[in-house]
Amino acid sequence: MAKDYTLEKRKYVIGGFITAIVIIFLIRLFNLQVSDGTYKENAESNAFFRKILYPSRGLIYDRNGKLVVLNQPEYDVMLIPKDLGNKFDTIGLCSVLNITKDELMSKWADMKNPRKNPGYSAYTPQKLMSHLSQEDYGRLQEKLYLFPGFYVQKRNVREYASHAAANVLGNIREVNAKDMENDRYYRRGDYTGDLGVEKSYEPFLRGVKGEEILMKDALGRIKGKYEDGIHDVIPIAGRDLTLSIDMDLQEYGEQLMQGKIGAIVAIEPQTGEILCMVSSPTYDPSMLVGSNRGKNYAALVSNKLKPLYDRALQGMYPPGSTFKPTQGLIFLQEGTITPSTAYPCYHGYINGIRVGCHSHGSPLPLKPALATSCNAYFCWGLKNFIDKKGSTPSIQLEKWKNYMVEMGYGYRLGVDLPSENRGFIPNPDYYSNSFRGSNWRANSIISISIGQGEVLATPLQIANLASTIANRGWFYTPHVVKAISDTVIDPKYHEKRKPSIKKEYYEEIAEGMRMAVLGGTCRLANLPGLDVCGKTGTAQNPKGKDHSVFMGFAPLNDPKIAVAVYVENAGFGATYGVPIGSLIIEKYLNGAISPGRKYLEERMLNANTIISSGVKEH
Repeated sequence: MAKDYTLEKRKYVIGGFITAIVIIFLIRLFNLQVSDGTYKENAESNAFFRKILYPSRGLIYDRNGKLVVLNQPEYDVMLIPKDLGNKFDTIGLCSVLNITKDELMSKWADMKNPRKNPGYSAYTPQKLMSHLSQEDYGRLQEKLYLFPGFYVQKRNVREYASHAAANVLGNIREVNAKDMENDRYYRRGDYTGDLGVEKSYEPFLRGVKGEEILMKDALGRIKGKYEDGIHDVIPIAGRDLTLSIDMDLQEYGEQLMQGKIGAIVAIEPQTGEILCMVSSPTYDPSMLVGSNRGKNYAALVSNKLKPLYDRALQGMYPPGSTFKPTQGLIFLQEGTITPSTAYPCYHGYINGIRVGCHSHGSPLPLKPALATSCNAYFCWGLKNFIDKKGSTPSIQLEKWKNYMVEMGYGYRLGVDLPSENRGFIPNPDYYSNSFRGSNWRANSIISISIGQGEVLATPLQIANLASTIANRGWFYTPHVVKAISDTVIDPKYHEKRKPSIKKEYYEEIAEGMRMAVLGGTCRLANLPGLDVCGKTGTAQNPKGKDHSVFMGFAPLNDPKIAVAVYVENAGFGATYGVPIGSLIIEKYLNGAISPGRKYLEERMLNANTIISSGVKEH
C-alpha cells in the first residue's frame, strides 16, 4: 500500500499549529502573571492600601548653630480613582474644599494628564489638591467618610527663621514631568529642591520615603495594618546641613545693600567657607511657600530688578581696578617688573593711545601704584609683557590667560551652588577673530590691564582673589556648606589650589593693598587694630554710571575674612564699595560698628543707588 505523503504533511501542519497556540498561550500567561502588573495591581488595590510615609526634610543651620530652615506640616488631598463610588458627590466635595466645580475639574484633568503626571494609574494614589489650609483640612477630615477613595496625605514644607539668604538657601517646589523621568524617587506631588543649597544638596536633604500597608474590606474601607505592620517601611529623615554662612552677617549685608543693585561676598580665607553671599535686590524666601507660591514666583520673575538673579554668582562684571593685583603678580612672576620697577604716569598712559588716570606722584613702583590705583603703571606693565622681545603677543597672552585661570578667573570656581557663571578671560584666538586675522599687539588690548575691555568676573571670583592674596598664594574652592550630618562634604573643598606664582610676590601685593588703606584710595577702610588691606575699583560702564567695587581682607598677617563688594551704577569705588566692605569686615571681626563710624553705617543703610541704574521700577 502506497504511503500517503499528503496526510503525513497535514499531520505536521496541525502539530505545528497546536504547538504555536500553546506557545502563544504560555507567553500571554507569563505576561499576565509576571510581566504585566495591571492585574496584580488591581488585585492588590482591592485588598491593600499602600500609603507613602514622607520623611522629614533635613534641617539647615548656620555656622554658629542657629536654626535657619525648618519644617512645617502641609496637607494634600489624595485619592485612588478606582475606589471612587458611583455616586460621587462633586458638589459636596467642592463645598468642603471651598473651590468651584470648574477648579475641581481642572485639577482632575491635570491629574490624569500623562504629560503632567506620567505613569498615572487608577489603582494607585494620586494627588488632587495641595496646600490645604488648617481650616479646610479640619473640615475635610470631619466629612472624609462621605467620599470613598479620598484621604489626606501629610507632608512637610519649609519654614524660614529669617527673611535673609534666599539666594543661598533656595526653596522647594513640586516636581515636574522631567524630574520624575530623571529620578524614579519622585512621583507626582512630591517636592524637590529649587535653587540654592536646597537644589545642590537635594539627595542629602530629601531623605528616604517609607511605606505603610493597610488592609481594606470589600467596600474599600481601611480595616487596619496588614500583619500588624511588620511589612511597613519606616521613612529615613534627610540629613541636616550646617552652612558656613553667618546669618547675622548675611542679614547685615542685606540691610547695607537695600536700595542698591549688586552683591557682597565674604570668605574665610583659611577654609574657603563663605561667610555671607548677598545678592541685591533680594526677596523673602517664605514668599515661595504655600498656596501663593505660584503667584509670588511669577511676580518675582516679572520684576525688572530681577531679584531671582543671583548677582554674587551669576553677575558677570568688569572687575575694574580690583584686577590690578593679578597683573602685578603676573608681571613679577614673569620678570617683566621687579618690586622697584617704576613707570611714569602723565595723568594716564600715553603711548600712541591714552588711558586716563587721576593725579598722584610719578613715576611710581609697584606698591605705591597699587595704593594709588595708577592706571598707567599696569598699562605699561602689560605693554612690556605682551610685546616682549623674542616672543609673540599670542604666546604672551596665552601665558597671561593661564595665570588668570589658576587664580580662579575665566572658569567656574566650583562653588556648591547651582547656576555659577564663569566670567570671561579672552585668549589669543578671541582677539585673532576679533581683529579678523590682522596683527594685534598690547595697545590693541590695553584695557584688560585695568580690568576693563573684554574681561568679566563674578563677585565670587573677586572675593576669591582677595582670599588668595590673604593666604599668600593659595585658596580652597569656596563653599557654603560646612558640614552634613552623618557624612562628609565633598573632598574637593579641602584641597588647596595653588597658582604657580611665588609666595614672595603675594607679599608685595598684600603690602601694596595695606598701603591703599593707610594712605591711598581705601582710607575709609582703615580700622584701628584690624590691619585691613584693600583695593578699590571704579568699573567703567558704557550703559550708564560707573560701578563701585572693593576687594579686601583683614587682618594683614592673620586673615580672618576676605570680602568683595560690587554696587552697580554707584560711581567711584571709594564712594560705596569701600564703606560697605569695611563695615562688613568690622561687623564680623568686632561684632559691632564703632560709635565713630555710625555716621558711615547710617549713610550706607539709607543710600539708594537704584535711581542711577536706569531701571524705572524700584
